Amino acid sequence: MSACAQVFSDYALRSIGMGERLLPKADISLCDQFVLIGSGLIWNIYFAVLAVFFGFFLATAVALARSSNRRLLQWPARAFIFVIRGSPLFIQFFIAYETFVLIPKLGFDINLGFTEITVETRWLTKAWLGALIVLFLNTSAYTAQIFHGALMSVPRGDIEAADAIGMTGFRKFRRIVFPAMLRLAWPSYTNEAIFLFHATTLVFFSSFPAWRQKGDALYYASYFADKTFDPFIPYPIIAGYFVIFTLLVTLLFSRVGKRLNRHIPKERRQ
Repeated sequence: MSACAQVFSDYALRSIGMGERLLPKADISLCDQFVLIGSGLIWNIYFAVLAVFFGFFLATAVALARSSNRRLLQWPARAFIFVIRGSPLFIQFFIAYETFVLIPKLGFDINLGFTEITVETRWLTKAWLGALIVLFLNTSAYTAQIFHGALMSVPRGDIEAADAIGMTGFRKFRRIVFPAMLRLAWPSYTNEAIFLFHATTLVFFSSFPAWRQKGDALYYASYFADKTFDPFIPYPIIAGYFVIFTLLVTLLFSRVGKRLNRHIPKERRQ
């Protein structure tokens, strides 16, 4: 087995607790850096995918509340969007971590009447959950604003046509409003997904500790920069990984966008 193949076998899954535990400290090769930084990228992908996936549903709900005529729904949605968009993401990480630390680490009891369960809270101070919650709320707020703008831009004629044929309530939203909102919002939503993926690098600088040294890509890039005294190798490597993943996200979202606009003639899509 070649040296690089051995490195891949030892370190490819180190960031999730599998493989060699000790990091290389001497004679660090280019292969070591590529493999370990790529291993750390697993966490960046984890944060991005879950935050975008769950954030999509919360953002849809917040956008609908923001567009509602009922102040009881509209104002909390406005406040949520304003506060999240108005504060730096790094500060959100700090505030969230300090808040989670204040919550009792041993959990708290919930009495359901017929039984009592204990909810664990100590995991909130770990990056894999606490940082994910921050990224989830952040992307939900930005996406909600995008969706709200798209809702306001849905052609009035489409809604009036749906009313004319007796389509009301949830059916009108599912068949007319929601698809039109997605088509209008998709280009901006694609950018938000890319920005969020890039924002996952802030987890390394946040207060959330890497659990058992299972760090993200920037964790390993910083380690190699410190050990080799040469930042011009690990940081371009992590940049290259991010460019590749950004390309994959762009292609995926482009395919979905074409699917959403499949009924529109090609000359009008452009």
